[in-house]
Amino acid sequence: MARSMRRVAVVGAGLSLFMRRALETGKELSYYAASQALQSAGLRRQDVQAVVMASGPDAFDGVHMKGEYLSDGAGGWRKPYLRAYVGGGSGVFSIISGWSLVASGLFDVVLVVAEEKMSPTQPHPQAAFISIFDHTIERPLGPNLLWIFALEQNRYMHAYGIRNEEIALVSVKNKRNALDHPAAQIAAELTPEQVLASEVVAWPVHRLMVSPVSDGAAAIVLAAEEVAKRITAQPVWVEGVGWALDTSYWGNRDLAYPRYVEDAARMAYKMAGITEPRRQIHVAEPYDPFAYKELHHLEGLLLADRGKAPEDLARGRFNRDGELPSCPSGGLLGVGNPIAAAGLMKICELFWQLRGEAGKRQVHNNPKRGLAQAWGDLMQIGTVVVVGV
Repeated sequence: MARSMRRVAVVGAGLSLFMRRALETGKELSYYAASQALQSAGLRRQDVQAVVMASGPDAFDGVHMKGEYLSDGAGGWRKPYLRAYVGGGSGVFSIISGWSLVASGLFDVVLVVAEEKMSPTQPHPQAAFISIFDHTIERPLGPNLLWIFALEQNRYMHAYGIRNEEIALVSVKNKRNALDHPAAQIAAELTPEQVLASEVVAWPVHRLMVSPVSDGAAAIVLAAEEVAKRITAQPVWVEGVGWALDTSYWGNRDLAYPRYVEDAARMAYKMAGITEPRRQIHVAEPYDPFAYKELHHLEGLLLADRGKAPEDLARGRFNRDGELPSCPSGGLLGVGNPIAAAGLMKICELFWQLRGEAGKRQVHNNPKRGLAQAWGDLMQIGTVVVVGV
């Protein structure tokens, strides 16, 4: 008879500052986040049985075999060690990877660490992305992620009659939320007019609609149920996980709707027993490297009708004091975007929100369940984690 999966909880979380051109090495950033997570759980490195590491392309840090290089800083010395990587979805997928190690019964305590040190890349991280496109039909066009996402935003706006002024409100909300986050890189109080007055990087995407180049690390501690209950009186349970992969050819998909997000969400919702996500999810941290992506992803997560997320945003539904707070942390647009660490930062935020420990960022709808989502590679990977108390 197959053994049932064990319940798994987040019992600790830690975060480094998110900033550009951090003096610390990737190892040091990983150590800061990992040591904070262990301290918050009341554990030591010797209590950890395995480590999951998430980090983006080696080119970002400028270090070959980066997973191995980061292992001792992340606490992986002389321990079973796994590197998880699915592009921008790596931070959330690392939690899924750690969950599987504990839920399966292999280990009782797993440390999950995500790090990115993007600023050393010369001249810019975009230079590393050219290698991920198809060498025959895409690279000759000289693509970069900025203009591909501009195409997607254009398609999204055209399909539903959305105005850029509506999308600018995402930057306003998230940068304002980040003013209360101690790790934030580019928090600000802005107006939609200021967002739209910023430089156009690829129409209709403006500079203040794009997350920054960032260095940083995040970490959580996962524990099996019997261990978690000994460690803390406030475990945050991993209730559902989901992931999905669409075609890597972005020209083969209707860019108006992120099907890969819906598929991953439905998998996570089924595992968590969620049948009415808009009622049963109380706080969300969707992936927001570009302003329109938060709206796009909220629709894919079935938390808003297709094409209607901008209307929900405008009437305050996604504000901290709204019906469904979205990115109360400030998200990538406000806190920063060290790619792998950004996804794991979202689970750290939910851990603090569900325990009532988010300070000035605390949402006021007494949340019992939260959702983190990230997406990666060529807009085709969806990763979703549902947590609850």
